[in-house]
Amino acid sequence: MNIDRIVAAAERIAGHAPCTPLLNAPLLDETAGRRVFVKAECLQRTGSFKYRGARSAISALPRNVKERGVLAFSSGNHAQGVACAARETGIPAVIVMPGDAPALKIANTRAYGAEVVLYDRATEDRDAIGTTLAEERGLALVKPFDNEDVIAGQGTCGLELAEQATAAGVGEADVLVPCGGGGLSSGIALALEARAPHLRVRPVEPEGFDDVARSLIAGTPQANARMAGSICDAIVTPAPGQLTFPILHRLCGPGIAVPDEDALRAIAAAFVRLRIVLEPGGAVALAAALYHRESDQDVIVVASGGNVDSTVFRNALSRFGKTD
Repeated sequence: MNIDRIVAAAERIAGHAPCTPLLNAPLLDETAGRRVFVKAECLQRTGSFKYRGARSAISALPRNVKERGVLAFSSGNHAQGVACAARETGIPAVIVMPGDAPALKIANTRAYGAEVVLYDRATEDRDAIGTTLAEERGLALVKPFDNEDVIAGQGTCGLELAEQATAAGVGEADVLVPCGGGGLSSGIALALEARAPHLRVRPVEPEGFDDVARSLIAGTPQANARMAGSICDAIVTPAPGQLTFPILHRLCGPGIAVPDEDALRAIAAAFVRLRIVLEPGGAVALAAALYHRESDQDVIVVASGGNVDSTVFRNALSRFGKTD
């Protein structure tokens, strides 16, 4: 993986994935005690950065493979990205989703025209289900993060960020990125290595599911002991990806873990101060910037997704909307 592959992905998705804004609010700066810039990927098509990687990967498939259709595993955001990109390309999409995924994400995936196959993550093997479907129908698997064209697509966010940070007068800074399997973090890190080496990616995860942070310390991939128990469902994954971890290990600073409570506080802060809507997994980087300050240095936050369940959103605003 290198910058050339990310630039090629940017050319393929140009005109489809919009450039998302880099936002700043003085009252957020006051809360954080430093300047905080927010890259609003929650305003990306389908409500998250996942559309970038999905569109990149699907557009890179050979025509004869593409026409048979695509398959994806996802709890929601990758599902919607693949479903939307497939619909725009005019090909079928089958998405294998856990039955306990947020109802909004399941409904949106179906609304984009994909066939949704639900499974019980406690008793059923999604890989076995997906393998059977792929073999029966000749579908191409679009992995959520361990796919070079997906990583390259997510890296296009980093290309935009490099230019926007320069325009905003940001010098050396940490770039806090919500992290599950590491596709977004590794893609952005590769882009910044080439275009803005003064910016350093730091992965952010929910407490209790900090496999990437522990892996960076250990120098080898570490797994999560469990796969449920956090409201940050979008970024709970078993372990870092085989493709993403070497990139993360080479380029990223230490990981950060934040409690679910702080993710809810950050959802409220983002809405009150910036008028953007975040889901818990998409808000963990903002939570780290606001409530886990390690220095007075400027910080850039990627707000990675906004597909929040209405109950969770109301809970965040009712608890923290008047104080953050």
